[in-house]
Amino acid sequence: MRILVVSLLYPLPDNSARGTFVSDYVQALLGDDHDVRVVNPLPRMMKYQEARRSTLTGAARAPRTFEHGGVEVLAPRFLTLPDNPWPGLTGWSIRGKVKQVEQWLGEWRPEVIVCHTIWPVAVLASSLAQRWKVPWTAVVHGHDFDVGLDSTSTGPTIRELASSADRLVLVSERLHDLACSSGIDAAKLRVIPCHCAVEDEWLNHVKPWNGRWRKDNIEILFPADPRRPEKNHLLALQTGEILEQRGWIVGMTNLKIQPRPIVWDRMLVANITLVTSKRESGPLVARESIACGTPVVSVNVGDVSTYLPESCVVENYDPVELADACEQALQNRWTEGITLPPEFSQESFLESWTNLLEELVE
Repeated sequence: MRILVVSLLYPLPDNSARGTFVSDYVQALLGDDHDVRVVNPLPRMMKYQEARRSTLTGAARAPRTFEHGGVEVLAPRFLTLPDNPWPGLTGWSIRGKVKQVEQWLGEWRPEVIVCHTIWPVAVLASSLAQRWKVPWTAVVHGHDFDVGLDSTSTGPTIRELASSADRLVLVSERLHDLACSSGIDAAKLRVIPCHCAVEDEWLNHVKPWNGRWRKDNIEILFPADPRRPEKNHLLALQTGEILEQRGWIVGMTNLKIQPRPIVWDRMLVANITLVTSKRESGPLVARESIACGTPVVSVNVGDVSTYLPESCVVENYDPVELADACEQALQNRWTEGITLPPEFSQESFLESWTNLLEELVE
């Protein structure tokens, strides 16, 4: 099947860590013998503006066309302003990229359009679908509903675009509930979690910790960029401080802009992965850490409570409780092991997406 993927987030030549969940999706489709092209609209910006968010790193000087993972990518530029004070301007700008996309594709036309994230790239996806008379589906990963729907500037547009899609895919049941409460037609909704894309070389069983209790070194992985405020790096540091007060020698590593193999390497050598985020759809890093054999301690965010042991999930954003959970994770011998639910496997993921794509083109 010919599939055009439109996404606000996708790896860039100078930022391979950006939008890896969309890249994983594309690679899974390629492995299932689909013909995929990617359009990754980028905001028009100066180099210094990349400091606003880590996901913008590499966006200012990214080439208009490039290749990633064997897939051709077009990166047209659109006008926007921080915090979207004039969403109409952004919508007009990105809608104007339709002809540029057509020229880049030549005679190639998709049978279906899949749009990862809604604002503002779904404006382009919707315009292309109407022009070519093909179905399109939007995929919500979190921010559009967790933040965007409450925005006075972009909220109405996000709700309208989500309702206009032929299907709306949510990556968790929590987002599905938000979609239902927003008045979106439940018949359009599908829940398809992102799959865990850790390669075989890094797969491992969760390993027990061996060392001197409250006297030895432990390595904690904070699996995010500390510059992103929603990741709550301060709470992770406070948790490490509590552990040090108890006698542990704590080393803390974080993840910024690293290729996936380096991320998985760091998961392999860590004793604990600590998730303290204020909002998450997954998080994917928790699933990847389990796949790499490292126990995860997390606040109750996203869907971690569905597969982590109860002792590893903390209800309150409290460093003492998180430190207690870290010690329980170290003390637990993992004799029963931790396994990820089957819906996070690539096989289940592809089966769900195959069924959805066949629905759209029939």
